Amino acid sequence: MISILINYYYQNTMNQKRLRKIVGVCLLMLSVNFAFAQKFTLSGYIKDASNGEELIGASVYLAELKTGAVTNEYGFYSVKVNKGQYTVKISYIGYQTITKTINLDKDQKLDIELPVEGKALEEIVVTSSKPDENIRNIQMSVNKLEMKTIQKIPAFFGEADVIRSIQLLPGVTTVGEGASGFNVRGGNIDQNLILIDEAPVYNSAHALGFFSVFNPDAVKNVKLVKGGIPAEYGGRLSSLLDVRLREGNSKKFELNGGVGLLFSRLSLQAPLIKDKSSFIIAARRSYVDVFFPALGEPLSNSSIFFYDLTAKVNYTINEKNKLFLSGYFGRDNIGIDAFGFNWGNATATLRWNHLFNDQLFLNTTVFYSNYDYRLGVPDPTDGFEWKANIINYSVKPEFTYFVNTNNTINFGGQAIFYQFVPGTATFTSGGISNNISQPDKFGLETAVYVSNEQNIGKRITLQYGLRYSWFDYLGKGTAITFGDAPAGERRAPVSTESFDMWQSITQYGNLEPRFSAKYMLNNKSSIKLSYNRMAQYIHLVSNSTASIPLDTWTPSTNNIQPQLADQVAVGYFRNFGKNNDYEFSAETYYKIYQNQLDYIDGADLLLNENLEGDLLSGDGRAYGLELFLKKNSGKLNGWISYTLARTEQQVNGINNDNWYPTRFDRTHNLYIVALYKLSKRVELSANFLYASGTPTTFPTNRFEFDGIVVPHNADDTRNNFRIAASHRLDISLTLLPKNTKKRWQGSWVFSIYNVYANRNPFSVFFQSDADNPLITQAVRFSVIGSLIPSVTYNFKF
Repeated sequence: MISILINYYYQNTMNQKRLRKIVGVCLLMLSVNFAFAQKFTLSGYIKDASNGEELIGASVYLAELKTGAVTNEYGFYSVKVNKGQYTVKISYIGYQTITKTINLDKDQKLDIELPVEGKALEEIVVTSSKPDENIRNIQMSVNKLEMKTIQKIPAFFGEADVIRSIQLLPGVTTVGEGASGFNVRGGNIDQNLILIDEAPVYNSAHALGFFSVFNPDAVKNVKLVKGGIPAEYGGRLSSLLDVRLREGNSKKFELNGGVGLLFSRLSLQAPLIKDKSSFIIAARRSYVDVFFPALGEPLSNSSIFFYDLTAKVNYTINEKNKLFLSGYFGRDNIGIDAFGFNWGNATATLRWNHLFNDQLFLNTTVFYSNYDYRLGVPDPTDGFEWKANIINYSVKPEFTYFVNTNNTINFGGQAIFYQFVPGTATFTSGGISNNISQPDKFGLETAVYVSNEQNIGKRITLQYGLRYSWFDYLGKGTAITFGDAPAGERRAPVSTESFDMWQSITQYGNLEPRFSAKYMLNNKSSIKLSYNRMAQYIHLVSNSTASIPLDTWTPSTNNIQPQLADQVAVGYFRNFGKNNDYEFSAETYYKIYQNQLDYIDGADLLLNENLEGDLLSGDGRAYGLELFLKKNSGKLNGWISYTLARTEQQVNGINNDNWYPTRFDRTHNLYIVALYKLSKRVELSANFLYASGTPTTFPTNRFEFDGIVVPHNADDTRNNFRIAASHRLDISLTLLPKNTKKRWQGSWVFSIYNVYANRNPFSVFFQSDADNPLITQAVRFSVIGSLIPSVTYNFKF
């Protein structure tokens, strides 16, 4: 306005005195308006009064304005409002609500520690969020699980498990019982970004898929995001699984643990400096191998076990600075005589929280991640050794600017350096060693992002943002150029070009827009819409039925383009009951994939320097409907979820260039989880699941030559048959301690996995009859074919 007046003055040759008067009047008006619109900030941290843990998603509500804020992942909140006196209610499900009267005539800090609510001990609570968060929160396609809930769900051998628990949520499937990883809304297992305190985990399973790598005693919060993924996250197409570790009890020493049939666990947490610094350390180990020597040959010389160690320490420097250091190290080992095979993850995360002021919050994360596997027979005469891994180094600054009650801006960036080791391998024959190693590959992924969450009136909330990602495939290395070949056949190399260390081989960049919208229909219901584009620059190379530890990762190269996915989702959300005890949601989604990897028939994926000539690229699509009904509190609660979905792919050279279902396509998925508090000491739980069978490729006819049967697929189709559906019932009973006031508290968990001993098919294969090779039969392979009872003793001190 002032610049317009100045231009007007010069255009009309006004004198300087007149201009000064006009400017003075404008400045006076601005100062008066500022005085009337004077605002102050209320901010602080919300914590658990019993152990000092920050509470994620706690509500800070200003009654007079009927608005407020929720705490972020570090328990911090900030709300900027007009000067005045307010009634502030701080609440969190399962905790006592605290009400404060605040005279906000200046910026104020209000830290609150919430005590556990008494009645929460007498009933089961399956959510810690606000009762109406599911309808008021802008995010859709999000499921949160508290560890208290996960620990009550019946589990394999009685061990609470993060990965198996999220497989009971809508839109989440697996290719079969005992398979590693999980699939979300039609995505492959490598398209899930699995984070443990911000560091990526590349293999989330122990024991080939039966247990997850996350120790339940060390986990604080689990959140799965399937759509509308915020702009601060990228690098995977399908989902984000955000696992946050406990900070450690800052009030007193605490010991937790459990003894089961297969393995035991122990965790220690205590303050280093009360209310200022604390730590937690948690360890697990299986011990089936301890009994092998007593079983005689061949097991006496075998070793099968896994272990993991999780640790975290935090230190509050001052009210504006806090440091967190966490790490995970886990490993699986299989040894049979001289043969050895082991694999595992290692991560380290350093985070710095800094408050520039009451409105600007910074979290800077630096992490290291390494997944590797090793196998071989270490014999100097006739043996082999093979090692492969993927290593990450990253720095990620994230800013949150709490503008006012209607706008929250997030912005920042990330840089990740990748080192891919596809295989360091040697074999020895007759004492002569041969090196068959593949060269390392390197990549640098960078990204910047900005987003805003904006309230428009009382009914509409928008979240819009933009992420730009950039990937540089780096030397030292050799770029291979492949010639043309008929679709579906191997391409031969025609030329090579060498590059020095840090020299760019090829580059890719992608804009990734994100958008979400929410419209409140009334106080009990809302509709939501989301769109996101995701880019993924690293790829899991595997043509096995399920992920195995030997699968390798490769970057986008001059021959492998980045994977892209666009997803649109629409949902209706509704709460029922006097206290919003019931919540219901119906979501439908549609995803389009680009540059999806597939393989020629007979592809050679391991230690193949010309691997990229065996890869094919195509398009994909996934669409479905997810229904979710959940009861949050009371003596009987739980949830029912149903997913109707289809996942397909189209690759030139496969299935006659027609669309075909992917290996992890499951049309119907029904999950039921029920938790019941029978008495103060007895809790019952059960879950039932039903899932359609997965597709597989069967021969359509056969040839016979000299008494040998050769199967043949005359139509050259892919995934032309679907194996039988899977269904299972699990139950458990928990016996709690009589006296909850004692320092030592012990509980027993009795469970039965697969109650009616159903032999769920993992795969079907054909074999010839031993007596007559011309007779072939289909064989159904089941990983688990009987019921599995278990008992676990858990303790706390």
